[in-house]
Amino acid sequence: MARDASLSAVVAGIISALVNYSGPFLIVLAATRAAGLDEAHTASWVWAVSIGNGVCSIALSAFTRIPVIVAWSTPGAALLIASLGGFAFSDAVGAFLVASVAAAIAGWTGWFGWLLDHVPAPVLQALLAGVLLPFVVTATDAFASAPLLAGSVIVAFFVGKRLVDRYAVPVALVVGIVVAALAGAFEPVTGGFSVTVPVLTVPTFDPAALVSIGLPLFIVTMASQNAPGLALLRSEGYRPDDRLLVGSISTASAVLTPFGNHGINIAAITAAIATGPESHPDRDRRWIAGLSAGTVYLLVGVFGGFLVAGFRSIPAETITALAAVALLASTLTALSGAMSGATSGAPHSAVAALTTLAVTMSGVVLLNVGSAFWGVLAGSAVYLALRPRAPRPASPRLSGTRPVPSSPAPGPACASRRSPRR
Repeated sequence: MARDASLSAVVAGIISALVNYSGPFLIVLAATRAAGLDEAHTASWVWAVSIGNGVCSIALSAFTRIPVIVAWSTPGAALLIASLGGFAFSDAVGAFLVASVAAAIAGWTGWFGWLLDHVPAPVLQALLAGVLLPFVVTATDAFASAPLLAGSVIVAFFVGKRLVDRYAVPVALVVGIVVAALAGAFEPVTGGFSVTVPVLTVPTFDPAALVSIGLPLFIVTMASQNAPGLALLRSEGYRPDDRLLVGSISTASAVLTPFGNHGINIAAITAAIATGPESHPDRDRRWIAGLSAGTVYLLVGVFGGFLVAGFRSIPAETITALAAVALLASTLTALSGAMSGATSGAPHSAVAALTTLAVTMSGVVLLNVGSAFWGVLAGSAVYLALRPRAPRPASPRLSGTRPVPSSPAPGPACASRRSPRR
């Protein structure tokens, strides 16, 4: 670890966790409010997802030497905002448990990995690009609303790319925080340090909750989080063991559901900050980012209230611009892989990738399932429909020619013939 440690990788992991707690975390808090939870159960939910993220990120990154970033299911939390209101929280916890167990089975058995292996590579790359590109585009909105805060981050990043390429993201982080502090843009942090105490909720199983919460949560988590997460690792040149990653993370998720965890999974958007070249030019040394991200998760889990408030006090425009510049390299890699067929003589794969990109970026939600799932489905269908058929070998009967019998090889009988008399 000492040999592979680097400032850029450590900072990349911290930024990855920081982006999670400053943006998608608000959706989790909204889901807790939709469930009508009190302060103790809300803190327990935060503890469960944070501890699960931290333990899995550290353990899997150290074991595989791959920057494995684990996060809660943001699309799943968004789904819960609309579906939790009509059920008791214990019924919701039962649905969380069933969804996590189903994900663990799909992971450990290799079913999920087998399915991903049969999805065309350009479609998976386009899926990843469709997930990442909107976060890059939102930097323009941040600049429009707060030119000083967002502009300082963007300018610092590109100046850093020019002068100290490896440390461009840390430079942007430091400059962004300093400018926000000088501008007085930080929100006041209230409360003090207090250790979070988890609250146990015994799960109950209501068939209606399993159908309305458990099934959509399983589909959304696998299609919108685990699939792009594995695609991201593959696009960066890693060979992740899908059984180990999906199976172990989903098992940990199931263990933590009685404490409020709705689901943890392989991260996609925030993981790109830690897995790309901005983390470290040598991909074999990027796994350190998984350790630093996991450490932040553990600290937030233990001292949840104060640290979450600290993260949320950073201006949203600073975080948005920082995420955009940190995701540039990974987004470019995904777009290049998605459109590679346009220049390699496979235009059908480029059309399928473009379809996946358009549907994924549309944000369409059908049957409570997000656009990432429908993007993969639409792109795969277009790929199969446009794929050229392999030419059939010509039949001798149809070609009008008869097969020529092969002449026997010369053998001893030929060699023993008498030579003609003189």
